[in-house]
Amino acid sequence: MEKTLLIIKPDGVKQNIIGEIVSRFEKKGLRIVAIKKVWLTKAQAKSFYIVHKEKPFYEPLSDFMSEGPVVPVVIEGAGVIAKVREIMGATNPANAAAGTIRKDFAESVERNIVHGSDSPESAAYEIPFFFSAAEIL
Repeated sequence: MEKTLLIIKPDGVKQNIIGEIVSRFEKKGLRIVAIKKVWLTKAQAKSFYIVHKEKPFYEPLSDFMSEGPVVPVVIEGAGVIAKVREIMGATNPANAAAGTIRKDFAESVERNIVHGSDSPESAAYEIPFFFSAAEIL
């Protein structure tokens, strides 16, 4: 069964919509197999987003992801990566479809509530960043 990582970013945690976000995935038949709340250091955020190191948004993104707690979630299901990305909506909330998480809650492309793995390769790197195998049930 395919697994992916979702992160509820600091803006989602601050808005107190963790349960609302998680329930959207469960209502679509996807299963939560791991969840926790953590506060990333700037170094951890930079390490997580290292693939974007050369991009202009790398530093602001690292700052944002370390400004408050985040909630990483491992979600499991058939075709889960595509389904999670569909439920999240486009990265830019202005382009997101009605009823998606980003359209409903995001402030901007920079503060867009959630992160989701974009490929099996990304998920394979991102899940162990936050969870040991023993934590995924």
